[in-house]
Amino acid sequence: ETAHQSSPNWILEMAIQLHKTIQAFRALRRTLPHGQSVGFVPTMGALHDGHLSLVLEARKHNDIVVASIYVNPTQFGPNEDLDKYPRQLESDTKLLEQLGVDHIFCPADMYNEHHRCFIDPVGFDDLREG
Repeated sequence: ETAHQSSPNWILEMAIQLHKTIQAFRALRRTLPHGQSVGFVPTMGALHDGHLSLVLEARKHNDIVVASIYVNPTQFGPNEDLDKYPRQLESDTKLLEQLGVDHIFCPADMYNEHHRCFIDPVGFDDLREG
């Protein structure tokens, strides 16, 4: 472990911008130059080659690249262990920065206590992905 990795201020040393709330991300959107394209790569972190290829494609085709890192609790069933899903914001952030991502949207939570709308599409349970 290097001094940089163990420093609690690692985030201050990065050129990439992290937006930790919905409000901060909305504020960012209002400041982006009109007419520039934005590529958005949604992730739950624990980045792998699939994520990285999406980031590279977004970088090729857009003026600004935003990645999200959000471990979505609604994607875990009652017997799945949300708490064990890997969270490695520092290493994921460094990797995204190396690939040219401009901004990371990494909210602690997306759902407030009054959240009532969930979409559960019917008929997709038997389809294979990939």
